[in-house]
Amino acid sequence: MQKRKLGNSGLEVAPLCFGGNVFGWTVDEKTAFDLLDAFVNAGFNFVDTADLYSKWIPGNKGGESETIIGNWFKAHGRRKSVVLATKVGFEMAPDRKGLSKKHIIASAEESLKRLQTDYIDLYQSHTDDETVPQEETLEAYQQLIKAGKVRAIGASNFTAARLKSALETAKKHGLPSYTSLQPEYNLYYRKNYETELEPICRANNIGVMNYYALARGFLSGKYRLPSDAGKSPRGEKAIATYLNERGYRILKVLDELSAKLKSTPAQISLAWLMARPGITAPIASATKMEQLRDMMKAATLELEPEHIQKLDEASRY
Repeated sequence: MQKRKLGNSGLEVAPLCFGGNVFGWTVDEKTAFDLLDAFVNAGFNFVDTADLYSKWIPGNKGGESETIIGNWFKAHGRRKSVVLATKVGFEMAPDRKGLSKKHIIASAEESLKRLQTDYIDLYQSHTDDETVPQEETLEAYQQLIKAGKVRAIGASNFTAARLKSALETAKKHGLPSYTSLQPEYNLYYRKNYETELEPICRANNIGVMNYYALARGFLSGKYRLPSDAGKSPRGEKAIATYLNERGYRILKVLDELSAKLKSTPAQISLAWLMARPGITAPIASATKMEQLRDMMKAATLELEPEHIQKLDEASRY
């Protein structure tokens, strides 16, 4: 499979990233092993997780996703087949959160232990922390890079102003710079990324690995009526957010193109993202093998300019 360069990171990844947020939540360890094996066997190599996943489940403490991935590495020997991305910054405990040097260094060690590896390919600031000087945060990453524990760093959920400031801080002080950005972006949710973040990313060659690529499953065509809310744990939120006049307009075009191209709404939604200049690899999750096989086909689906134009027009605000 043809790989793409992730900004200036030196990492090369397939055009689709597996979102590990479902591991330890809606996907148990055995199923996760099967999904990850199928993903890598098909030629894909990019997996994203975070120390936070899946702390929101009663009884979980966080780190469950990393633990499952680490167990997979150990059991199946797949570490060298994967570009591994994880994140730090969200609250793990009242005294364990943010982007201070102390917290980043300690969290990296904990993630490495759970992942059963001695290096993280892409270590990301999961959310911004304005209480800590950006120089301190980047110095922590510099220490981890020098120690060989991290290869490259990225940002997630940053505003355009804060991303720009971080890039300027890195340049001014000779510190490692963010080489990737993980924003929310999909066929429905476009404005924030396209108007504010995209120009900065393209001007600075920052790779983009966007989350909610399928809008919590809405762009797969899974939710079409209010009664569909019970189809998954994310159904109620998806319907409340996307099931409106604009959402129906987008689904209509996705259905039309699916029939024309003998494809599916999920594949077309992902292919639209992959065709967007500046997007390196959208992140999508799967809980079942058929979902995974469906979304992997997007990597070989080439949309014509008129197809992209129809999708652009349908999703216009």
